Amino acid sequence: MKKISLTLITLFLINFCFSQKVAYVDSKYILSNIPEFTSAQEEIEELSQKWEDEIQNLYIDIEKMYQSYKAEKYLLPENEKKIIEENIINKEQEVREYQKSLFGPNGKLYEKQREKVEPIQEIIYNAIKEYAEKNRYEIIFDKSSELIMLYSNEDLDVSNDILDQLGYNY
Repeated sequence: MKKISLTLITLFLINFCFSQKVAYVDSKYILSNIPEFTSAQEEIEELSQKWEDEIQNLYIDIEKMYQSYKAEKYLLPENEKKIIEENIINKEQEVREYQKSLFGPNGKLYEKQREKVEPIQEIIYNAIKEYAEKNRYEIIFDKSSELIMLYSNEDLDVSNDILDQLGYNY
């Protein structure tokens, strides 16, 4: 009796899995065909480069301070040496904190990415959801995510349909 019920359950699950309508999208492809996303990425890259240059210049200033100190340290009294050393260390800590405030996990760059990219991703997600509901898809995978797709039938790729629904050309 146990074998029969186990077999029936297995057959039911197999039938259920194969009766689902499945498709996939390539979100990287979709995003690359949305001009707003491309311009947002360019803006974020420019901002990141500007901040990196700024940080680099601050570290160059610290290096100049240190080189100047090395050249003069034998001529300075002990108390002045300590003050200059502390200034250099404090300046370096300030730059590290500033760098963290820009590039850290909750830094300004992360916030700018969220501000610019999340609304676009939300629009795409809603379009995929609407498409799935309208066309009765049970599952839509993202080809460009961590999910490994060993094989994909191009007929199941609905990325262009999503772009059409969003009103973009590809």
